[in-house]
Amino acid sequence: MKILILCDMFPPAFGPRMGYLCKYLARAGWKPAVVTEYIDDHTFEFLTGYAPVTCIHYYKAKGKVARKLERLFVFLMDILFHYKDRKVIAVASNWLKTGEYAGILCSTYRTFPLPAARKLARKFNLPFIADTRDIIEQYAAHEYIARPPRLFPWLDKQIIRLFRYRLLYDRNRALRDAACITTVSPWHVEMMKRYNPRVELVYNGYDPELFYPVHLPTPQFRITYTGRLVSLATRDPRLLFQAISALSATGAIRPDEFRVQWYIDDASRELIRPLAAGYGIASYMDYSGYAPADRIPAILNESSILLQLANKAGDGGPKGIMTTKLFEALAVEKPLLLVRSDESYLEETILRTRAGKAARTVDDVTDFILHYVARWKEKGYTNVVVNREETASFSRSKQAEQFMHIFAGMIKDYGGTHG
Repeated sequence: MKILILCDMFPPAFGPRMGYLCKYLARAGWKPAVVTEYIDDHTFEFLTGYAPVTCIHYYKAKGKVARKLERLFVFLMDILFHYKDRKVIAVASNWLKTGEYAGILCSTYRTFPLPAARKLARKFNLPFIADTRDIIEQYAAHEYIARPPRLFPWLDKQIIRLFRYRLLYDRNRALRDAACITTVSPWHVEMMKRYNPRVELVYNGYDPELFYPVHLPTPQFRITYTGRLVSLATRDPRLLFQAISALSATGAIRPDEFRVQWYIDDASRELIRPLAAGYGIASYMDYSGYAPADRIPAILNESSILLQLANKAGDGGPKGIMTTKLFEALAVEKPLLLVRSDESYLEETILRTRAGKAARTVDDVTDFILHYVARWKEKGYTNVVVNREETASFSRSKQAEQFMHIFAGMIKDYGGTHG
């Protein structure tokens, strides 16, 4: 079965969800093809080669000023005329004219390229799945905007308001026409049902061929975080810092044997450094840039505790965010510490899988750390006995089966292959 996948990003750039899906679709004999935006990144180089990929280059300028002007031009053309989606439609139409495709899968972070998928599905009389990985409503504030305007506060507020309105309007119109919506958490499912009753939960997950437990003794006790801190409102490490400060004051831990490893970008580091210094624990921190994706399994297995950052879910906090790194942590069966507990689906998942602790208080964190420091001193490494029946459900191969089942039912409703 041939499926056309439209997405905002795809390997070798960041985009593991669709990258792993293509890997397992191809293994099952399906033939995915991909149209995506070109992004100069090679984080997921190892996920290339499973599908033919056409990348659209929207940004070609060289020089700092020229790049800024080009980005502004593309932004305005996109807001006013759907410039980026029009380019996707033109490129994807050449694939779909062959008449061999059974359907379209569109995976998006905010909105792009859902409008293109909607128009292509109508033009070629094909069903399409809208895969909403993240949505605007899940964030505590405006963290979904990568480069917020910095002109005047009153003008910035109006630009953001209009931008949000346009994104939601275009997204929701496309969602209503989708044959099915897939999304990443129970909270997202309920949100998406506002626009379309046909919604399926397909979690983010882990590749079982890459992520599995390996017991490696380590010379230091290591708490590891890989990823990004969007904001302290969304991911708040302060309970951890309070606990480390208290444990250090009593002599229960020392910098020479206890480390907190941050594999983060520069913007995240700028959030962490002054915060750690304010708690007097800067000497416990190690900073690295993003690690290559194929190095992550080893980094996790060489850790003592795997840190997940969140905040209490609700009107002023994040909602329904369940990242890929959560499931990869579950797969390697290392103690998982969630700071601060969302008191929602993340906590529920950790409890159900028996993978660690969703901390609500400083005492939760200190008790958890002391327990596993003792285990590390005894054995040289740490591990947890998870509920493997539960964690197996988050396998990327299982999720590919979910997508195939959804496609098969959807195409049956449409009466077979169209084009």
